[in-house]
Amino acid sequence: MPVRAFLACAAVLVGGVSAAVAPAAPSAPGFAYGVAAGEMTPTSARLWTRAPGVGRVTLMLTGAGTTRTFALVARPSSDLTAQRTVRGLRPGTTYRYSFAQGRTRSAIGSFETAPAATSAGTVRFAISGDADATRDASGKLGFNGFETYSAMARGRNDFALNFGDTIYSDSGVGGAPVARTVAQKWAKYRLGLALVPLQRLKSSTGVYSGWDDHEFVNDYSRAEHGDAIYRAGVKAFLDYTPATYSPRTGDYRRFRWGKNLELFILDGRSFRSPKVTAACDGDIAPTAPPAVRQAFAPLSPALAKPVPQACLDAIASPSRTLLGAAQLAAFTKAIRSSKATFKVVVNPEPLMQLYALPYDRWEGYAAERARVLAVLRQVKNVVVMTTDTHAHLIGEIRTDTFAAGGPVGTGIWEVVTGPVATNTYAKEIDSFLGAPGFGAVVTGAFFKPAPPRGLGLRCAQTDQYGYAQVTVTSATLTVQPRTASGGVVLDASGAPCAPLIVRAR
Repeated sequence: MPVRAFLACAAVLVGGVSAAVAPAAPSAPGFAYGVAAGEMTPTSARLWTRAPGVGRVTLMLTGAGTTRTFALVARPSSDLTAQRTVRGLRPGTTYRYSFAQGRTRSAIGSFETAPAATSAGTVRFAISGDADATRDASGKLGFNGFETYSAMARGRNDFALNFGDTIYSDSGVGGAPVARTVAQKWAKYRLGLALVPLQRLKSSTGVYSGWDDHEFVNDYSRAEHGDAIYRAGVKAFLDYTPATYSPRTGDYRRFRWGKNLELFILDGRSFRSPKVTAACDGDIAPTAPPAVRQAFAPLSPALAKPVPQACLDAIASPSRTLLGAAQLAAFTKAIRSSKATFKVVVNPEPLMQLYALPYDRWEGYAAERARVLAVLRQVKNVVVMTTDTHAHLIGEIRTDTFAAGGPVGTGIWEVVTGPVATNTYAKEIDSFLGAPGFGAVVTGAFFKPAPPRGLGLRCAQTDQYGYAQVTVTSATLTVQPRTASGGVVLDASGAPCAPLIVRAR
């Protein structure tokens, strides 16, 4: 979900493609929405396109000295999209692929298969999310042209992650109606894929994708919004994304990249309990300590009121879940048994304590948050990568930031990154308080100062589009926040955000 505010909280395609030829430019005539690869493993990948028309589509794959072709069919029931999982590939190998329908040919895409589990080579990847391509009534894009994706494509990454809010079904741009049906959601995907930067990213490398709430509707849960919009969201996502899904565990997946990296991609929407906002009467920071509430009461007078105990009890209820029992069990078992040096948890909502409007985040599911943190603390070299909050934040995940004796940490670091194109966190704060610049004030006054004055985040930039660049070796995992143009993100203090370097232990 977008957190509304701090306080409101080329080559010959039939005969083969030369491995020395770079991928063609996006938007080959006829295949207007490009090509994509996803779900890469050491021996397989899922390849996608949207055809010019109904009928047979030929997929051509070249790599490891061979060329293979596959017959697909574009149907109206999938909005002319066609995709296939190709198996029998060689680990750690670059492949190139393209599609043809009649004499019309697509751009050429490229991806790497994951290296074998014994490979100790360096792995590079980029991650971002939250991308709204909705245009206003004049046809102007509501936020930007997805330039972040172009910067990610230039990064020479082994793969990328496009995680969460890959469309905005309920965009606030230009009074656009909410996309509730499959067809309406298909149209949202086409809006984004019509932009060259997203096509460029998807043709340049394999991309793992996952959903959050706006693929369905803001703050989605089945209990609050029903199954119909969920089914529509799942189908549209799977039609337009080379990804896999299980009714039992949603789009939770894990991917091993050599000896030093394993990804755990969480689904935070399919199985969660409803929020407890009503029980808290909409309190904007119910879990914040009284002293913090009083400090910010001049900006939001409601913070001066005590929090009802029923509200705190509801947030802490052990009967509530964010992941669901089956997904939680699968994730717990998998991360405990992982032999990779570094385990990266790709997470839909922040695990760190931010306090403002906690209802849709892990803070609003306190008992399960505690269970997950207890598991992660038993596992070596865990790093959490999160989108959703529309800000660049780096901090330690704590069990209690404002404990009487000082913060109680877990030793686990979280990096929040993005957005690609939507309101930034600072703009949302400004909008809520009705005062431009207050987002920057809150960032500097609360996110940066050390406890007990604030959260003590080592990087806090709440008004910058961008992504996170990650490099993994046998000894370190390094994360550098980057802007939409690829530069280093500047902290609220004005200094460059130093990279997070986690050393293997």
